[in-house]
Amino acid sequence: MTGRPFLATERLELWLPRSSDLEAIHAVVTHPSTSRYLGNQAELHEYATRFTRGAGSWFLYGYGPLMVRLRGEEALIGNCGVFHTFRGLGADFDDHPEAGWIIAAEHAGQGLGREAMQAVLGWFDREKGPRRIVCMIAPQNEPSLKLAASLGFTPMRDVELATGEPVRLLERVPA
Repeated sequence: MTGRPFLATERLELWLPRSSDLEAIHAVVTHPSTSRYLGNQAELHEYATRFTRGAGSWFLYGYGPLMVRLRGEEALIGNCGVFHTFRGLGADFDDHPEAGWIIAAEHAGQGLGREAMQAVLGWFDREKGPRRIVCMIAPQNEPSLKLAASLGFTPMRDVELATGEPVRLLERVPA
């Protein structure tokens, strides 16, 4: 890899998305252990829309998703970040910075999501100022709900996506 990571932690490098990351992140989100909490992640050509929308958040808002790699390694093990999107979930959720994290199944449970998101949220607060950030998590995804709570997110309400999948909406409000 050339260039430098956007952020680095003790164990991780967080990189701006590149077009060459598409297939690797699609493989992460479609793994059965991961996709059970994410809903249908679609075929690669359909997932590309989500990927490019996230990358476009950097261009339009100055923040977006980052690709997660172990320090010094090329292999992509997830993505995380604060991005901007509209999901049709109401004025209290849409058009607000949204946090999200996905770590590959073989790396789950090692604290990597927390490490990555602490770095991302620290950067966001320094660069964008403390702001309300939202996130959404499948209600049965206990590990992510615990991580969200440890990052300062509190429940707002439960809703169903247009696909009928239930999600819990959460928010992190600056002190």
